[in-house]
Amino acid sequence: MQELNDLWNIILEKLELSVSNVSFVMWIKPLKIIDYTEDKKLILSTKSTFAKNQILRGYFDKLKNISKEVLGENLEDIEILDPQEEEEYVKKNSPKTKISETTNQKNPFDPEFTFDNFVVGKCNQYVYAASRAVAENPGKKYNPLFIYGGVGLGKTHLLHSIGNYIREYKPNLKIKYVTCEQFTNDYIESLSSASKTKSNSEFRNKYRNLDVLMVDDIQFISKKTSTQEEFFHTFNELQQNGKQIIISSDRPPKEIETLEDRLRSRFTMGLIQDLQSPDFETRVAILRKKCQLEKYQVDEEVITYIAEKIDSNIRELKGMLTKVYFLSNLIGKKSADINDAREAFSDKYEEKNEGASTADQIIDAVCNYFDVSKRDITGKKKNKEIVEPRMIAIYLINEMLEMPLVSIGKLFGGRDHTTIMHARDKITLEIKTSKKIKTFISEIKQMLKSV
Repeated sequence: MQELNDLWNIILEKLELSVSNVSFVMWIKPLKIIDYTEDKKLILSTKSTFAKNQILRGYFDKLKNISKEVLGENLEDIEILDPQEEEEYVKKNSPKTKISETTNQKNPFDPEFTFDNFVVGKCNQYVYAASRAVAENPGKKYNPLFIYGGVGLGKTHLLHSIGNYIREYKPNLKIKYVTCEQFTNDYIESLSSASKTKSNSEFRNKYRNLDVLMVDDIQFISKKTSTQEEFFHTFNELQQNGKQIIISSDRPPKEIETLEDRLRSRFTMGLIQDLQSPDFETRVAILRKKCQLEKYQVDEEVITYIAEKIDSNIRELKGMLTKVYFLSNLIGKKSADINDAREAFSDKYEEKNEGASTADQIIDAVCNYFDVSKRDITGKKKNKEIVEPRMIAIYLINEMLEMPLVSIGKLFGGRDHTTIMHARDKITLEIKTSKKIKTFISEIKQMLKSV
């Protein structure tokens, strides 16, 4: 069931990128897995009949398509239940695969998210050290600690690691972990209660009589004026009393839109640390650690292959490893091999690669467009007239074919994967900032369509 949980997290992550933040938080995120039947049907439940209808009307096709992309041929259909239907289904089927909530009143922290299980590399060594220091001495250093980074880079892992450490070594401390959505909902509920005065008092007691407050996804406080006001006062009282505040976000405070200046100022009073995308060596270490923890039998070639293919998202990295092992297990293999990995990735890239050019065709198109020779573009020359076309060719091969970085390096004179990564990332950035580069890419793609 842990494997299915990991794959579901990948599905949620992909859905988050394909719908608006509001839609994701209101309709998609509350979905939970109830069962995965023998006839390959995924049974999900949601929080109300209204929510179910919203998903069926506006998001079901996207949900099903992305779920099939992740689970491949192991998924035939999806059924969504409202709360009453869920209750009836559970009574009737007593599914063995029913997933209990990971967050409960006794312990809101995932026991698998610990400092020992967190793989440290160049991309995260400083934020790891800061998180560890805060866990060991809450309220004494780096208050508040503000952690930011993209989806799937380890923010939640670090917050849960801090929480698990404090619960184990400082059990007398009162600690609360909430998402920004939960904080907002609690505040709204306190305002709408029949006994407003009593409810407001209960809300403030709940959030201000703490030793450690952890708020995940604080960026969702944007545009919520009254919630920002309440959080500002909560923040002040906790900090003035020497209590620890830990906040996570997908962006730094200066980039959170419509955030009050006084709140933005409070967030920058302590330490701000960013989580960056893991380098190749760290990705390999993460995959090896996952194999060790889950007791996966996987060939080393598989680990290298996945680490080359997925280079920006730890959650997706782990999820793909789980999928590869899941596929090998289905057919009774003792160890997942490179063929299982290729099969897993074929589902992921089948739609994207349909009708794609070959690497040689892309290189030839770039050479023709810029009037340079193939020998020069794949060789050692470093003058600008050659370097820019070379980087564009590298970008297009990676973007259109999803070819591993090491394999692309071999096409360009045996260049190291880090050199290929630098070229790809540079063009990716310049597409956003340079109309010239954007035009180059667009016109070369048009050339390739006629090949």
